[in-house]
Amino acid sequence: MTPKAQSAATREIAALAPIIPVLVVEDLAHARPLAEALVAGGLPALEVTLRTPCALDAIRAMAAVPGGVVGAGTLLTPDDIRAAKDAGARFGVSPGATPRLIAASVEIGLPLLPGAATASEVMALFEQGYDMLKFFPAETAGGAPALKSIGGPIPQVAFCPTGGVTPENGPGYLALPNVICAGGSWVAPKASCVAGDWAGIEELARAAARLGPARS
Repeated sequence: MTPKAQSAATREIAALAPIIPVLVVEDLAHARPLAEALVAGGLPALEVTLRTPCALDAIRAMAAVPGGVVGAGTLLTPDDIRAAKDAGARFGVSPGATPRLIAASVEIGLPLLPGAATASEVMALFEQGYDMLKFFPAETAGGAPALKSIGGPIPQVAFCPTGGVTPENGPGYLALPNVICAGGSWVAPKASCVAGDWAGIEELARAAARLGPARS
């Protein structure tokens, strides 16, 4: 799967909703009800980070939820990409990009949303065929003003900013012409998952699904 084809796929996924939940699933029992709540709230694209022992099993469980499009985040190695695809992930997200990671995504056929934080990183990935990227870490890399500046000379590339995005600053990112969606973790608070407050998470998802560009 070429980088160009990968970006076409991730652009479609990014356009499903303004926010992609970034999820750290610590208890496998939470996986399916969490996905059901988020999808019911209007956030169908879900990124499950490979940061916990049960992450791959969580992807398997979430992939069975109707209407959900489940991806794997924190992909760092070719083995991560292979395991994510085998678990049922439909896309992958990485904080950065390496030649081996890109080669694996091409070989294995998992659409990759690679991360970039500087103009040079964006240019290097665009040169290889990627025109849909993750801007990470968004807030510490300069936030919406930095992303706006990158969009000036490189308007061909679109982004999903992730890292420090909140309901308060999210509209500022979403107002940029080179932003399709943003990644956020606030829609699935750990306390709500532990308490089994799926209705509360669904309501947070509904609010996130309504986020739009900042108004002047």
